[in-house]
Amino acid sequence: QVHVEESGGGLVQTGGSLRLSCEVSGTTLQTYGMGWFRQAPGKEREFVARHNWSSDIIYTADSVEGRFTVSSDTAKNTEYLQMNSLRPEDAAVYYCYAIVGDSTTQRQYWGQGTQVSVTS
Repeated sequence: QVHVEESGGGLVQTGGSLRLSCEVSGTTLQTYGMGWFRQAPGKEREFVARHNWSSDIIYTADSVEGRFTVSSDTAKNTEYLQMNSLRPEDAAVYYCYAIVGDSTTQRQYWGQGTQVSVTS
């Protein structure tokens, strides 16, 4: 069974950095891509970044462009979200998803989220 798990969240001061990890496990199917969303209290879930592993094309939201970067270790089936110059408005629960499957069928799987808190 496909399992997606985020880690690396925590409390950081404004201007600080965190690196989130997202690992896919429990499957021999291929991972085609991974991405990140976030949700702050009282707000809708917001797109952060996505990474197509096949094309290595990465999209990031305007709100994090230049501060957040995405990378992957395909051998570990893991995606990373490096977050620099963090701001109070970046505080949220960060969710990772993975597109997993084979050449004919892929599905999206979500993790449970990891909390990022930023003190001013």
